[in-house]
Amino acid sequence: MTRSKPGRVAGLTAAFTLAPLAAWRFAHAYRARAGYPRRHAPDHDPSNVGLAFEPVEVPTVDDVRLPAWWIPAGEAPNEPGPAPAVLLVHGWESARDRTLPNALILHAIGLHVLTIDVRGHGENPPELLPLTAGEFAADTLAGVHWLLDRPDVSGVGILGHSMGAIGALVAAASEPRVGAVVAVATPADPYRLTRQTFHLASLPLPDVIAYPLAWLTTHVFLQPRGHTVTSVSASEAIATYAGPVLLVQGTDDRVVPPSHLERLAQRARRARADDPEAAPVEVLSIDGGHHSWLFEFQTYRAVVARFLTRALGGPLDSNVAAAIARDVPAVRLADGGPGFSALEGEPGGIRTLARAIRNA
Repeated sequence: MTRSKPGRVAGLTAAFTLAPLAAWRFAHAYRARAGYPRRHAPDHDPSNVGLAFEPVEVPTVDDVRLPAWWIPAGEAPNEPGPAPAVLLVHGWESARDRTLPNALILHAIGLHVLTIDVRGHGENPPELLPLTAGEFAADTLAGVHWLLDRPDVSGVGILGHSMGAIGALVAAASEPRVGAVVAVATPADPYRLTRQTFHLASLPLPDVIAYPLAWLTTHVFLQPRGHTVTSVSASEAIATYAGPVLLVQGTDDRVVPPSHLERLAQRARRARADDPEAAPVEVLSIDGGHHSWLFEFQTYRAVVARFLTRALGGPLDSNVAAAIARDVPAVRLADGGPGFSALEGEPGGIRTLARAIRNA
């Protein structure tokens, strides 16, 4: 017989109240099940959307070599020209082919593009330790440095989605040469991300239990890699990074609630309040947008193009770039393998975390 929801609430509350060991075991089970993304090699490459490219490897400081695609602003890989470059960073359980619609937009406005598979994702081997936003940040920083070393790159920006957006902000906070960040559907901090996965898993925990459990689970999750909550927090990073920021969120995002966007914007603006010369913090809320595929909205394409062109420069006037980007046919690409949705029909991978929690 299935236990009623009030019965589940009472049972879970009693377990975590009377047996701290149960909470400790839950946190470790969460880490063991949720810290290792399912890997999916890319189903597409840039040629599938009409882009010339070069397969490359991006080295990290700890000797990981990340599979990547270099998509030059020129018409062919052997005809590049000096131009700004944008690093694209995918989200949890995604891969670099999921960034190709964004690459199509950026190429259309004359920007170089580098897109990587974050470690433990795409064509990378599995990791021995659980993955966190800290690894997304480290790999993002490796991509930034790879671009900064190129003589045909005049400036570097980052566009990241979800966990990749945390990585973008954390990396930019440690590298002042990053000229701009576009952060899409960004979890504000590790505690809130963990608490949100409890919601997605439909765990009927009252807040008096859920928040302490999220605190413990977050610390246990980060411990194997030696990260702290502060070091992998988008809220902390956005208060440190001094460059232009564009925060983007769909109003119907069921994975990362819009309240995360509001918290990040407030934190960034407070940090810059006393500086009259501070770089802008822009916010774009996409009416009817979900967690993924925001590039399908004309407003997204135009605003992102205008923002990056203003921040990084480039061959086009920002308004011209926006007009061109608006008409780019950027649409989601078909998946050739098994789905890995955050919610039914959406890529992002947090649904896997929810399943892991239910089984913990």
